[in-house]
Amino acid sequence: MNRCIPLTLLGSMLVACATTPAPLQGQFKALTPKDAAGGSHTGARVRWGGTIITVEPAAAETCFEVLAHAVDAQSRPRIRDASEGRFMACRSGFYDPEVFSKGRELTIAGTLDGTRQGRIGQFDYTYPKVAAETIFLWPPRPLVIERRDNWPYDPFWGPAYGPHWRVGYWGPFW
Repeated sequence: MNRCIPLTLLGSMLVACATTPAPLQGQFKALTPKDAAGGSHTGARVRWGGTIITVEPAAAETCFEVLAHAVDAQSRPRIRDASEGRFMACRSGFYDPEVFSKGRELTIAGTLDGTRQGRIGQFDYTYPKVAAETIFLWPPRPLVIERRDNWPYDPFWGPAYGPHWRVGYWGPFW
């Protein structure tokens, strides 16, 4: 029993040391895609995250349309209903659209390279364009199923001695 306590404490301390992945570390300007849509911040280094909307592979580069979300301390996008806008990120080379599929989370680090005009439905939209240096695709989040025992236990038994304690046995003294 006493051997488990130091191991548990060590494990919980190591979890607290989770950091940003090495390719995403560095100094970046605190801009959102909404702020950069005007095009006045060209050349600024940014680190933005979000979910993939579309991937457009071309002959020389692949461009990602991303729905931006704020990033947490590890630079992983915080998925919320609120968005910080959209942005385009392009990088030379081929990135498979089946791997970088719609809805996957990614974080991009790079420099702002002007804007790009596009359409969302019938709406004209100005995308800030990022010349991506790093594209970090996050693994899918694990599915967590919360299970609760809804059986109300008798207050005189306590939670350890209910009908689920032992089948057919109604308490420790009977």
